[in-house]
Amino acid sequence: MKTIAMTIAALTLATVSFSTLAATEVQSAPAGQQVVGTISASSNGSLSTLQSKLNAKATEAGASSYRIIGASGENHLYGTAELYK
Repeated sequence: MKTIAMTIAALTLATVSFSTLAATEVQSAPAGQQVVGTISASSNGSLSTLQSKLNAKATEAGASSYRIIGASGENHLYGTAELYK
């Protein structure tokens, strides 16, 4: 029983700490932050899938926030975002 409780606690803490490291999507350039690069992604799915892929790439790149600057396509979506730190 203690093992199960410890496992659940460890998973909860790991999930919480990972979400705090995720990049935040912003609508305009954040004050006090500079552009550190751009990323792009594509998706066969919905716009939310494209947003998730851009978020994952921004987080992987170590950005604190990102702003989607372009998205296009019909059946296959393409998107670009600026990274801020």
